[in-house]
Amino acid sequence: MKRSFATVIMLAASLALSVSMACAETIKVGAILAVTGPASFLGAPEARTLEMLAEELNAKGGVNGNKIELVIKDSGGNPEKAISFAKQLIEEEKVFAIIGPSTSGETLKIKQICEDAKTLLLSCAAAEQIVEPVAKYVFKTPQKDSHVVHAIFENMKASKISKIAVLASNTGFGQAGKGQIEKQAQEAGIHILAAEVYDSKATDLSAIVAKLAANKEIQAVINWSVEPAQAIVLKNIRQAGWNVPIYQSHGFGNIKYVQAAGAAAEGVIFPAGRLLIADKLADKNPQKAVLTSYTKNYETKFKEEVSTFGGHAYDAFKILCRGIEQVGPNREKVRDAIENMKGFVGTAGVFNFSPTDHNGLGLDSVTMLTVKGGDFVEYKK
Repeated sequence: MKRSFATVIMLAASLALSVSMACAETIKVGAILAVTGPASFLGAPEARTLEMLAEELNAKGGVNGNKIELVIKDSGGNPEKAISFAKQLIEEEKVFAIIGPSTSGETLKIKQICEDAKTLLLSCAAAEQIVEPVAKYVFKTPQKDSHVVHAIFENMKASKISKIAVLASNTGFGQAGKGQIEKQAQEAGIHILAAEVYDSKATDLSAIVAKLAANKEIQAVINWSVEPAQAIVLKNIRQAGWNVPIYQSHGFGNIKYVQAAGAAAEGVIFPAGRLLIADKLADKNPQKAVLTSYTKNYETKFKEEVSTFGGHAYDAFKILCRGIEQVGPNREKVRDAIENMKGFVGTAGVFNFSPTDHNGLGLDSVTMLTVKGGDFVEYKK
């Protein structure tokens, strides 16, 4: 019996679809995030962001027909748990890549584990040591500590501030930031008159604040932390009647920290990406479309404001998917694609990776923000 031309076409199309489906595969992506615990203001929005993005992507057919399966592990910000989860994801789950962890201390603990296993790691943490020295399979999406410190010091110099105190938590992030402040201070003409390290789990820092406030030469304070303690620092400083300018790190980029500190957060100055002021950007800004789209989708779905931390997960997921889209689900080829990726517009900035730069962001990725009326706005002197 002769088959009609239409039947032949339908059979051919069906065969092509079958071949395509056979070639497609589910790509398992692990994530180690501080969904609960003291760093939950980081990990919770990161986890929600990944779930949203994976859902959106899979509804459209995945990456070149490959669906993404997320395996999210809640480390609670604990480095030892991060180590255990990293080994589990690599050895048992056989994940293609790992996104996270949320904190620098965790990331530094699993950096070598991922490197030895040749498993892609796209960290959502900020410490410079994550990518310096460069590790072949390790990348990160937040801005470098050194760029953030540079921005703070430039702001201080413009305000004729030269004598400061430094507060930092005893975490990997806190100590990395403190190290960068000390490294850049002399060249910037900034004199550190006092430096204190506090327990990240502290609930009262009034004794340390009183010690610093006794030095009347101190013109400003930098606090470097991502834990709830950064809100406690603000309260204690203002309760002591100490009215010096307070600078925070880019770890302040969640409005929940402002809400936790209340009136004490008013006037705080900190560097961050432009996600928090997306609606105020000029239409010609290359990031605006990405930032406003992510903001709308996230806030509509989860009924909470976006944070820079969720943005770090957004960037990690999108960068990974762009690599897979370009070269297919081959880990070595994807690693190469990410390392050579240029002009990728993310929430933290425009990424330009290279074999010597696994962060890909420049000084222009950072802008100075402040708290005004309980909200984030661009800093203007």
